[in-house]
This record gives sequence, C-alpha cells and structure tokens, in this order.
Amino acid sequence: MKKTGFLYDERYQLHLTGDYHPEMPDRLPCIYRGIQEAGLLSRLIHIKARRADMKWIEMVHDGRYIMRFEAACLSGKSMFDSPDNQVCYDTYEAALLAVGGILDVVSRVMEGDLDNAFCAVRPPGHHAEVNKAMGFCYFNNVAIAARYLQNQWGIERVGIIDFDVHHGNGTQHIFEQDSTVFYYSIHEHPSFAYPGTGREFEIGNNSGHGFTKNSPVLPGQGDDEYKRLMQKDLIPAFDEFKPEVILVSVGFDAHADDDMSDMKLSTAGFSWIMQRIVELGRQHSKGRIISVLEGGYSLERLPELAANHVEILLNA
Repeated sequence: MKKTGFLYDERYQLHLTGDYHPEMPDRLPCIYRGIQEAGLLSRLIHIKARRADMKWIEMVHDGRYIMRFEAACLSGKSMFDSPDNQVCYDTYEAALLAVGGILDVVSRVMEGDLDNAFCAVRPPGHHAEVNKAMGFCYFNNVAIAARYLQNQWGIERVGIIDFDVHHGNGTQHIFEQDSTVFYYSIHEHPSFAYPGTGREFEIGNNSGHGFTKNSPVLPGQGDDEYKRLMQKDLIPAFDEFKPEVILVSVGFDAHADDDMSDMKLSTAGFSWIMQRIVELGRQHSKGRIISVLEGGYSLERLPELAANHVEILLNA
C-alpha cells in the first residue's frame, strides 16, 4: 500500500460563493464523506493546510493582480474580475491555504514521506491567468506547484495532466512557451466549452512548441472516446517527455450526472483515466503523482468519484 497523502482542511469551506453557485463549500464535505464511508480515511496520511509563502505565488502571478485580489476580498466585495468569481472576506485566505497546502504536499512527496497525494482544495485554480481570475479560479494551484518543483526541488521536467471537463486556459498560457513543463488537457469542446480555448492546433509557442497537447472531445461522448484520445495523445507524449513528477488537475465534471457539462463519462471511466495516469507515474516519475481538485459539481457523485480516485492512488 502506498503512502498517500490527503490534503483536506475545513477552512477551505470559508470561501463562500453564494446560494446558487456551483462551486460551493458543500463539495468538500461530500468528498470527505465518500472517502470515509469507503473505509479509506484511516489508510491516508491526513494533511492540514498552511499558508503559502508569497514568493511562490509571485513566480506565477503578477504582484498587482495579487494585491487587487486581496483588496477585493478584504473590502467586502462579492465579485472579482467577472460574475463567475464570487468572493467573500475569507476567499483570499482560503486561496493562500490552498496553495500552501499543496506546496507542503509537494515537499512531503519529494522528501519521500509520501508516495502520492490527493489535494481536496478550494478555490480551484486551472482557469486563473497570470493577472486575471476566471472560472471560479484565483491562484493557479497546479502552475505554482510546478514552479515550486522546479525552483525548490530542481525538477527539470514536470508533466501536468488536466482532465477537468473545461480546458485549463490559465495553466496552458502560463507554460505555453516553456519546454520544461508539458501540459496535456482532455476536455469538452465546443458546446459547454468554457473558456473556448484548448483546440488541437494549440501546441505551444517558441521554445515551448510541442509541449502543449489538447484532446478536445465533442459533446455527448463518454468512456470510449476518452480512452481512444488518451491512448493516442497523452501516453505517447509522456513516454517521450518522461516527466519526473506528474501533477493532475482533477475535475469530476465530465461525469454523465454532472450538469456542468454535456459529457457522458461514467464512474468506471474516471477510474480508467486515473489508472492510466498511475501507470505513467510508475514508468516515468517514480510514482510521484500529486492530484489537485478542480471541478466536479454533482454532490451525489462526488463521494464515489473521490473514493475511487483515492483508492487507485493507495494501490498505485
């Protein structure tokens, strides 16, 4: 059995988004309950969040943007940059705790105290741009983790796999001119296709040319199409790139029962995806996989999806 970390902190629920916002605090207790009811909680190494050192956030985000975000929250505003991004007084602190908790997990994996981990954090991050909040995201958690791996731990090749149903525009843009980070995303396009990026011809620029790979999936598709595209696009790319650590943007919103997409992915389909990622980790990154929660809004499905996800990491 692997030493699998579970980053979970009730302070993430202090980020309030309003009564009708899909990215609601209740998502996290659903995830916790699913893992607990599956009998997996005692097998995990539970990690509480800590505040991030600002220098790591500033490696990805513009300093003026960070100050704008903090000011919006502390001044009592309810929205930041767009109506999608609902905030409250505690949102900035929750975002700092999300980043800080993930960086702590990264350190534990690199030190060998953990083999892999699942970070159940809020707010999510993969839509956040260098200087703009988008799609419920404020700090790009996974991008900051990648820079931390490189600058604190000397990792030369970081692989990012994003299977949220929405394309991670922020993560792609941050690394699109960088050959040291390979960004792969499989997502719905078009139809519900927020944010409209992530087409097949987007493959990176300049020195990053060839280190971005997108697998757009047409609406209404499910397990078979995901399997076909990941076997065609992801696995050969990572076999060539050979990431030393794999970061995963985990979105459960492509599930057939999730109203935030037009996808038909099954619970078994999500398990297949994670099993393939674990195989890639075994082959290339010494099993070092850190998965970070992005989307997933069906409160009925989140418990089983999270439990299955964690069980695959435990048995990696």
